[in-house]
Amino acid sequence: MNNTKTSKQLSDSGTTGIEISRQLKSAFFAQGNLDWAPWVMPDTWFKLLAINPITGGFSMMLKVGPDNIAPIHGHIGSVEGIILEGGFAYEDDWGHAGDYVQEPAGINHKPITGADGMMMFAIAHGPLAGYNDDGSVALILDAREMFRMAEAAGVATHLDKPEHWD
Repeated sequence: MNNTKTSKQLSDSGTTGIEISRQLKSAFFAQGNLDWAPWVMPDTWFKLLAINPITGGFSMMLKVGPDNIAPIHGHIGSVEGIILEGGFAYEDDWGHAGDYVQEPAGINHKPITGADGMMMFAIAHGPLAGYNDDGSVALILDAREMFRMAEAAGVATHLDKPEHWD
């Protein structure tokens, strides 16, 4: 069954009064063609897929090397994702390839990866907070900072930079 519709088939503003909106860039891109960029922790890499300049949230592919212990960090917004390869844990609570993960807003934790590391698709519904050893805030990681890192690594050309970020 072919569900492809042309824009003429989708345009029904004559009956609903609602105009079809168009994005500046295509809604689709081959994320597999994006290069991995170093992320904020040792032995981690990311591909930034989308940003939300209103909430500070973002979507990304995340790759973490084997036997990695992340520093303690917190979620200002919830995070959810699908583990695509390998796995990781919060203490004795392990997730593996194919598992969905949901981390509520307000939680602080220190995840670890196993011998195979892991790769996942993740959606952060708000910023992340990284902490120093003394408990002070080391970093607020939001959509703007993620975009800045992707842009510096040359892997943000598929995204539109919000005008007010200039």
